[in-house]
Amino acid sequence: MAVKTKRFSLDKKKYINIAFKQQWEAQKIWLLLPLGLLLLNAVLGVTGVYPNYWVYILVILATGIYIGFWYAQFMGVTQLGQYKQLFDKYMYEIDSRQILVKVNAKEGGIMQWDQIKSAKKDKDGSYLLHITRGQFLHFPADVFNSEHDVRLFERILKQKNLIPTEEKK
Repeated sequence: MAVKTKRFSLDKKKYINIAFKQQWEAQKIWLLLPLGLLLLNAVLGVTGVYPNYWVYILVILATGIYIGFWYAQFMGVTQLGQYKQLFDKYMYEIDSRQILVKVNAKEGGIMQWDQIKSAKKDKDGSYLLHITRGQFLHFPADVFNSEHDVRLFERILKQKNLIPTEEKK
């Protein structure tokens, strides 16, 4: 049995938000570095060992540039022609062997399940299949043809150990 989705495309703003959010989750530990530098500078300034203000400005500026860099990277993906296919309309046929990405009834490509690193079900009922940094498959809840397709898709994800299974009590 295969899950067949409606033909849909990924919105560019949605792509930027999801990709930036994934990057933020992966890199949030690095937020400790500027916080540590600010704290160290505050301690050195209060004790009188090395009073200055330029470190505050430099750390905040560097953090802003770093965040802006990643935002610009994902924004650039939406503008470049070589990434145009990310935002084209596709239909998907999903079964336990593969994900078939179809441009039309005769053309398409195959994606193997081992390419999918993780999956997540959002609060709004959409599914996000993570491939690599900035690459993912996003299935909004309204692209499935029936509730049965949603349950089948979720069962396939559980079989592939991409989302946790609920234990019965």
